[in-house]
Amino acid sequence: MPMDALSEVLQDFRLSGVNYGRCELRHPWSIAFPQQPLLRFHFVSQGPCWIYTQAQGWQKLNAGDLVLLPQGIAHRLASAPDVVGDSLKACQVTKLGSNVCEVVRDGTGATSTLFCGSMSLGACALNPLITLMPPIIKGCDVAGNDPIVGPLLAAMTAEAAQPQMGSATILSRMADLLAARLIRCWVNCTGASTTGWLAAIRDPHIGRALAAMHRDPGRNWTLESLAGLAGQSRSIFAERFSAVLGEGAARYLARLRMQLARDLLGQGGMSVAEVATRLGYESEASFARAFKRITSVSPGVVRRTISGRMDMDFGL
Repeated sequence: MPMDALSEVLQDFRLSGVNYGRCELRHPWSIAFPQQPLLRFHFVSQGPCWIYTQAQGWQKLNAGDLVLLPQGIAHRLASAPDVVGDSLKACQVTKLGSNVCEVVRDGTGATSTLFCGSMSLGACALNPLITLMPPIIKGCDVAGNDPIVGPLLAAMTAEAAQPQMGSATILSRMADLLAARLIRCWVNCTGASTTGWLAAIRDPHIGRALAAMHRDPGRNWTLESLAGLAGQSRSIFAERFSAVLGEGAARYLARLRMQLARDLLGQGGMSVAEVATRLGYESEASFARAFKRITSVSPGVVRRTISGRMDMDFGL
């Protein structure tokens, strides 16, 4: 059966856990999480726990709740809304593995047990999708639309309540799966729209061209080749693409390349010249000009300031 463009993009959907922390915190406690380019999640095995975001204020999280912050927005977790300060400095942080740690705050108050972490997308094709998602998604809110979410949350609760050998690894895999299910569920439950990225990827013509650009952003795409994939004339394709996405195909492709370039430069494993070659630019200079035109900064600055910034102990 032929695969539609949205399914083709989603088949590359994979999350890679960057770091995880199992937290046992005694009331009163409060921890601030700054903005970051990675997805964040928090799972509450037992409370009390509240989450604060600028957009939605304080929200109570109950035992068994999982929250996903797709864009990694700044937020705060606390045992109560009136607790101030940053308790992380007073916590004992112990590494349990290469990307898992245990965070403990002693005290006499009620214990909150959390499993928190950061994840990266395995495919830049999904970045436009992530930007469309709400800033915070609660697992309990979508459990009714996905019969797997409820049992997974229950299994995470049981695993976190009685940690045994390998519990951190099991919890991290469950968290990866839950985050993926929440994102897919949001996509499936999102209503039809006539404009925007989801509308474009679902379009039987534009979607084929869009999926091809995401699949191979470094290819020397032309309006003719993209229109051929869409099965349309150049003029009809160009008009339809701009109408649905609000910009031309060349502009969209350039922004897609720079988004991927920013990710590659931030990882620190590739030079500016290597990134330029990978994305189809004939020279480092032409790539640098395009990068600065779209992002307003030079690729060298991005590589120096983003690479290695993340504290791998707790995602801070």
